[in-house]
Amino acid sequence: MTKSLKRREIIAGSAAIGAATAATAASFPAPAIGQDITRWRMVTAWPRNLPGPGVAAQMLADRITALSGGRIEVELFATGEIVPGNQVFDAVAEGTAELYHAVPAYWGSKSKGILVFGSQPFGLRADEQVGWLAHGGGQALYDEMYARFGLKPFLCGNSGPQWAGWFRNEITSVDDLQGLRFRTTGLASEMCNKLGMAVQAMGGGDMFQALQAGTIDAGEFIGPWSDSALGFQQVAKNYYWPGVGEPSSAEECAVNMSVWEGLEDDLKLAVRTACESLYNPVLTEYTTKHAQSLRNLVANDGVIVRELPEDVIVAMGNAAGEVIAELREDSDELVRRITESFLEYRALMVEYMTYADNGQMNARVLDFTYG
Repeated sequence: MTKSLKRREIIAGSAAIGAATAATAASFPAPAIGQDITRWRMVTAWPRNLPGPGVAAQMLADRITALSGGRIEVELFATGEIVPGNQVFDAVAEGTAELYHAVPAYWGSKSKGILVFGSQPFGLRADEQVGWLAHGGGQALYDEMYARFGLKPFLCGNSGPQWAGWFRNEITSVDDLQGLRFRTTGLASEMCNKLGMAVQAMGGGDMFQALQAGTIDAGEFIGPWSDSALGFQQVAKNYYWPGVGEPSSAEECAVNMSVWEGLEDDLKLAVRTACESLYNPVLTEYTTKHAQSLRNLVANDGVIVRELPEDVIVAMGNAAGEVIAELREDSDELVRRITESFLEYRALMVEYMTYADNGQMNARVLDFTYG
């Protein structure tokens, strides 16, 4: 199979997010319980085996099956195979499937509070994000929010720092953002709206087609590994960093609450452990393959890596601050509590990381001979 054919297959699957699906839930058998085996359907927001999230989803399905000793047998259905990717939240809440793999950034229409658990402009890094949930009270709030919809949520991976995106034209000042037709999601979309950008939400395959057709001017998806698989380098050569809109992007699994509550305690532990144990392997795979893919994009595809001008980053920071301020005043009391908890943990990390990771990274780039 040629590289271009593989890319077309990935794009075709990704474009199914938001498209009508030919298969219906009724065409699949109900979960079977027999001989101590429960069969679960995992619906995902991704094309099957899309580098990054599609790969991670299959890893999670396999790990739940393994850690349960085969008592839970998880079968993965990619976007469009039962429901489109943008409908997996509702499908699991309604019992059409038992669990899904996606990102919180897709569910802002349910509650803006959900968006905080996935990524926050100028917010938490991948390790800090899971630290907030595990040690800063975030998981209890995550559970409380998703319980409203009949779901039990877990973080199960992270793509790490995302990129600012692929731009057809160079960005030299804040003025260049006015009216710019841009693909992004989550709280980053609200930040961009405040800067006068014309934000559009779409799947990765649709983004490729829109860039190719010129119906959008720029867009961000994930990072070099996943992005290169979708072929963005063929239609836009300016690849901008830093992706301050998403300093990290958490991937999540959510289980239908009735299904979750019906599990024996050891199986609950197996599911929880499968999710938690994949967070770091998924993150480090992204990081490694992003780095390898970026080298290839520059060396072989003529991609130009560009840094956003400082005035653009500052303007984005101010716009992000407005978005967070609005969340602090949201009419939903739970959204306010989620935001305050996030801000408290972020402040703690900003204070400490100045000496810890920031110090190490600043030292590493000084002019000295090493190795």
